[in-house]
Amino acid sequence: MNDKPPSSSGTGHTGLIARIVRAIKGEPWSRDEIQDLIQQSDIDLDAEEKSMLSGVLEVSETQVRDVMVPRFQMVVLDIEQSFDEMLELIVGSGHSRFPVIGEDRDEVLGILLAKDLLRYFGSEEAKELPIRKLLRPAVVIPESKRLNALLKEFRASHNHMAIVVDEYGGVAGLLTIEDVLEEIVGEIDDEHDPEEAEFIRPDGDRNGRPTFAVLALTRIDDFNEFFECELSDEEYDTIGGLVMHELGRLPRRGERVQLGGFEFAVTKADKRRIDSLQVQRGHT
Repeated sequence: MNDKPPSSSGTGHTGLIARIVRAIKGEPWSRDEIQDLIQQSDIDLDAEEKSMLSGVLEVSETQVRDVMVPRFQMVVLDIEQSFDEMLELIVGSGHSRFPVIGEDRDEVLGILLAKDLLRYFGSEEAKELPIRKLLRPAVVIPESKRLNALLKEFRASHNHMAIVVDEYGGVAGLLTIEDVLEEIVGEIDDEHDPEEAEFIRPDGDRNGRPTFAVLALTRIDDFNEFFECELSDEEYDTIGGLVMHELGRLPRRGERVQLGGFEFAVTKADKRRIDSLQVQRGHT
């Protein structure tokens, strides 16, 4: 008897019988076999349910480095900033947790919750507030950690953010519990997600040069019009397609590529597509 997982080319009854036989024999299934089974057309699941089940399986094989917010994209507070400066950044970002750094991003002193700071808004204490006393310990994890293990730690410790370090102990990025859950259930939209705004928008500056947040679905001709440039749209219609073609594969978050006088950095991507990019003009 053939013990391979049922094929989607067979009938629903044949597939069901094969699964029952496999279950009775008590033979273990590999993760790939279960993935194949989930995606079969005769399984009574809608597309969203199949996607979620696949996400549950993939999360145990995915490492932190694959989904973390890269170092350059981290929104951080400086311990030397005033109360008003911190408040302005918190309100502008829309986040609820912030790494607080010392001399540079490799020196993470702790995590500040916005609610811990906002309770002092309008009070006289805010002027001389000892920020260090408000910091919570930072959870530090290696890039190689598996997401399923991290999710268990998040649940047990009630922490919602972890600082990711590379093999040399330097800060590589950060990861939140929302990032992990999005790998299972898909994108979790909120009112602060920049992707819900414009296709191209100013995003501050880095190294003294203006930076722009650009959706991967931005049409190349719209990009050319905005930046007054001439990127080719002969083979691809969108900026995301052009970047993927240049790299020859689907890039990970944080990866950069030089193209047509611009530097493109991937700020959001999953295993299927690029969502958004950070763009700067190259050095002149």
